[in-house]
Amino acid sequence: MKNLFAMTYSSYMKLVELLSGIQPVSLLLFRLWVALAFWHAGVVKLNDPMGTAYLFNYEYHVPIISPDIAATLGTYVELILPWFLAFGLIGRMSALFLFVYNIVAVISYPALWPHGLWVDFIGNEFIDHKVWGLMLLALMLFGPGKLSVDAALARWLWPRFSWARNWHKD
Repeated sequence: MKNLFAMTYSSYMKLVELLSGIQPVSLLLFRLWVALAFWHAGVVKLNDPMGTAYLFNYEYHVPIISPDIAATLGTYVELILPWFLAFGLIGRMSALFLFVYNIVAVISYPALWPHGLWVDFIGNEFIDHKVWGLMLLALMLFGPGKLSVDAALARWLWPRFSWARNWHKD
């Protein structure tokens, strides 16, 4: 019985080690997937400024700021921040900012949830936004991973500065 338990435990630990080795690739794929989705949305907004202005003035209900400022801000957020996320530069902050941006986008566009926000939150509406939100949440919690600019800075640049040695732990 001890041998069976030892073999099972050993096999499990090998699987854990294998999966841990794949984690940086999965975090990279999360970053690229979400970055491309937001960047494409920004390109669409940039290519059709009149359509974007219409949407923000008549369809989207962005809280606090005016529709024109929201349209401009939304376009540039979607064109700039995905690059930071894709490269894993200021990775956790980029993920956090896009996570909040994603929530604001969902709340601001009621057509995404025709049966009510909470009903559709559990249901099958705005699936893409839910997937992006979960990926961004994982990136906030685990960081951008070893295949990122943040990790490269932590390995090569930060050790040279005494004040930054404990700044980034991945």
